[in-house]
Amino acid sequence: MSSETIFKKPEPAQAIAKSFLLGVAKAAGGTVLGISMVTSAVAAGGLVGLAFSFRNLPDVRVLRNYVPAETSYIYDVKGRLMTSIHGEANREIAALDQMSPELKLAVVGIEDSNFYRHQGLNPYSIGRAALANLKEGGVSEGASTLTMQLVKNLFLTQERTFSRKLAEAVLAIRVEQVFSKEEILEMYLNTIYWGHNNYGVQTASRSYFNKDADQLNLAEASVLAGLIQAPERYSPFLNYGNTKKRQATVLRRLETLQWITPEQASAALKTPLLIGKPTAWRKSKSPFITEAVTKELEERFGKDKVLLGGIRVQTTVDMDFQKMAEESVRDSHKMLLSWGLRADQMALAAVDPRTHFVKALVGGVDYESSQFNRAAQARRQPGSSFKPFVYYAALASGQFSSSTIIDDAPISYSIPGGIYKPQNYGGKNDFDGRMSLATALRKSKNIPAVKLGKAVGLEKVIEICRLLGIKSPMQPVISLPLGSIGVTPLEMAGAFATLANNGWSSDTTVILKVTDSKGNVLLDNTPKLKQVLDPWATASLTSMLQGVLQPGGTGPKANIGRPAAGKTGTTSSERDVWFVGYVPQLATAIWIGNDDYSSMGKGITGGDFAAPVWRSFMLKALQNEPVKYFPAASQFDRP
Repeated sequence: MSSETIFKKPEPAQAIAKSFLLGVAKAAGGTVLGISMVTSAVAAGGLVGLAFSFRNLPDVRVLRNYVPAETSYIYDVKGRLMTSIHGEANREIAALDQMSPELKLAVVGIEDSNFYRHQGLNPYSIGRAALANLKEGGVSEGASTLTMQLVKNLFLTQERTFSRKLAEAVLAIRVEQVFSKEEILEMYLNTIYWGHNNYGVQTASRSYFNKDADQLNLAEASVLAGLIQAPERYSPFLNYGNTKKRQATVLRRLETLQWITPEQASAALKTPLLIGKPTAWRKSKSPFITEAVTKELEERFGKDKVLLGGIRVQTTVDMDFQKMAEESVRDSHKMLLSWGLRADQMALAAVDPRTHFVKALVGGVDYESSQFNRAAQARRQPGSSFKPFVYYAALASGQFSSSTIIDDAPISYSIPGGIYKPQNYGGKNDFDGRMSLATALRKSKNIPAVKLGKAVGLEKVIEICRLLGIKSPMQPVISLPLGSIGVTPLEMAGAFATLANNGWSSDTTVILKVTDSKGNVLLDNTPKLKQVLDPWATASLTSMLQGVLQPGGTGPKANIGRPAAGKTGTTSSERDVWFVGYVPQLATAIWIGNDDYSSMGKGITGGDFAAPVWRSFMLKALQNEPVKYFPAASQFDRP
C-alpha cells in the first residue's frame, strides 16, 4: 500500500526537507554560513527521499489498537490494595481527562511549547540542532517534539544517529496526520518513563505524591514535568535539592511563556511537597494470598496477561482476617515448640462452605524465612483425616449407617509383592472387636476404615474425592483409606467445606472477580453451587464427625463450645499431623510437620497438637458469627 493512500499529505519526506531548510536558514540568520548549510541541506534532503522508503517504516495506524504494558493490581474483598504485579514497566493507564490541567501545561511548556502549533516537527528547533550537530560532527543535540519522542519510544531504538532522527521525523509527521493532538498527548503521557520503574503519569503521580494524576497541583506537576529529561537525576527520592532546582526551571519556562504569572510560579516553588515512596516491586501485604492468586490467574489467563495486561483482581480474602490467621499460626507454633514439638512448619487453609471462597491461606510460619506456600502447594499425607471420604462412600452406598457394626479385628490382604496387614495406632495388639461405624470413626480405627474401603470400592472413594475438588494424584491401593496419598491443606479444607454445606459445592477459589483496566469483566466467580453429595449420607457423616470433638473421640482439644465436626490425622513415624474441621460458616484445615519429612517426636498426634491450633483459630474466626446447627439426617430420605 502506498503512502498516498494512507496519509492525507502525500510527500512527508519533502515536508521534512522543507522544515529542515527553513529551520537552518532561520537559525543561521541568513549568513554565508547559513546559505552554505542550506545548499548542503538540499543535497541532504534529496538523500533523505532516496534513503527512506515509507514501506519500510512502521504503520502508525497500529497505535489505534496499541495497549501498552500495564500493571495488574490485586485487592482484598473490601477493595484494599494487596499488591501489584508487572513486568519491566510499572504502569497504570489514565485518560487525558484524568490528568490535571496543571500537569498538561507543565509538560507541554518544558518539553514542547509549540506542540499545538506544529505538525510533528518544529522547524526552528531542527535548524538549531542541525547547526550544533554539524559543528560537533555528529548528533549532539536533539530537536524532538512530543510527537517525535512518542514515536521514538514506541517504534525506534535509542541510538543517536542521523538516520534514526530522520526516521523519527517521518513517523512524527505520520502520527500527526492520523491522530489528534489530544490523542498524541494522552499516548505520550501514558508511555514515557518517569523514574524508579514508573511508566505513565498515573503511576508516577501515585509513586511520587501518593495521589491520582487528576489531583496534581502546579507544584507537583512542575516536578513531574521536570523529571522527563532525566528521571533519576531529578528524583525527589534520590536528591531533593536537584528536584527543586529542576522544578524552578520548569516554572520559569511557564512564566516566560506567560502561561502562569510570576506570583503563581513563586507560590508553586514555595509549596511543600509531600513525597510518597516507590511503588514498583513493593512487597505484598499478604504474600501467601497474592501468590496463590497469581498462580490461579496464570493458569486461567497466561503469564503475559498477568504481568502486562493491567487486570484488576478482587480476592475473596479480607486482609484483617488473613492477618489474624497468620498471627494465629505464628503464636500457635511458638506454643507447640514450648510443648516439645519438633516441627519447623505449619499451614492453615480456611474456606467458607456457603460460597467455597477461600477466607485465609497461611503457607508457613514465617514468609520472610520461607516463601513456599504449603497451604496451597505442599502435598502431604493426610493420615486419618482422609477417612471421612471412605465413610461417606459407605453411607452413600445405602448399605451402611452410623450404627452398622464392623469388626475391629486382624485382617490381611494379598498385594503385589506380599501381604498387607493394617494395624491400628496402638500397634499389633490394639483391637477393640465389634463396634459401630460411628464409634470406629470417633476412635479413628484403621482396620475398619480399610475394610470399608475394600467393601465400597477404592475407585468409588477416589471418585468422591474428585467430586469434592481434590485433584492430587490418587491410586486405588489398599492403604488409601488411611491417607497414604498426598493432598494439600487447601484441598482438604475445600472438601470438608462441602461436608459443612451438607453436600452443596462450588469450585474453591481465592478470586472473586477479575476485570480489565477499563472495568470489563474477565472473570466472575459468583458461586455456582450444586449438590454433589447425598444429603442423608452427608448429614449422617457430620453427626459422626461431631463425636470426634467430644470425650472419647480423638479430637476433644478442638472443642469450641458450639456445634462443630472434624477429624484428626497422624501419619506413620509422626511426619504429619492434621486437624480438619468445620462449622456451617467455615471449614479449616491445619497441617503441622517438617519440610524434610523428619519425625516430630514419638507419640505426636493430630489430636494433641493440630486440634488445639484449630480451636485457637476458630474461636477468633467465629467471634462475631452466630451459633448455627447442622441439619439432622432424619430430615432426608436414606439412599
